[in-house]
Amino acid sequence: MKSLYILLFTILLSTVSFGQGKFLTKQGYTSFFSATPIEDIKAENNQVLSIIDTSTGTIAISILMKSFMFEKSLMQEHFNENYVESDKYPKAIFKGQILDFNALTKNEQTVSIVGDITIHGVTKKIETKGIIGKNKENIFLKGTFPIKVADFEIEIPSVVTNNIADSIKITFELDHKPYKK
Repeated sequence: MKSLYILLFTILLSTVSFGQGKFLTKQGYTSFFSATPIEDIKAENNQVLSIIDTSTGTIAISILMKSFMFEKSLMQEHFNENYVESDKYPKAIFKGQILDFNALTKNEQTVSIVGDITIHGVTKKIETKGIIGKNKENIFLKGTFPIKVADFEIEIPSVVTNNIADSIKITFELDHKPYKK
């Protein structure tokens, strides 16, 4: 009987400690912006899932591609059906590391973030800067970085080549709260 209590206590303790050190958001924000002389294209997504493990500084982000909202519904349709092929590649994923995470103070500061981003089934290494702020209640991370459409094998029809920039500006804002199971 004593060993049963020890086993239950150990399982309980491991489940409680599993959630400690992890911060999560399910309503992160990301957008992309394409600027050309012909037209500007902007899409926003407020359903970004992100988790940070504070013990290691690792971060994982998952973005449902169909959740990007455009000003014009036709742009949204073309984005999902013709360019990123959302049915075939439903998510964009980033897995990486916030460098020197353990050295962060409670004030906002600039950090380097490195990792792999997968869009349209193609994975590329990226390194970017971000602004991070943390306290006991949350970890806030924001920043911008460019991506090249061609790097992710996204084909742009020649008829609209001049309407879409070669390099797209990605913006993100993630407000993580302590993960509770």
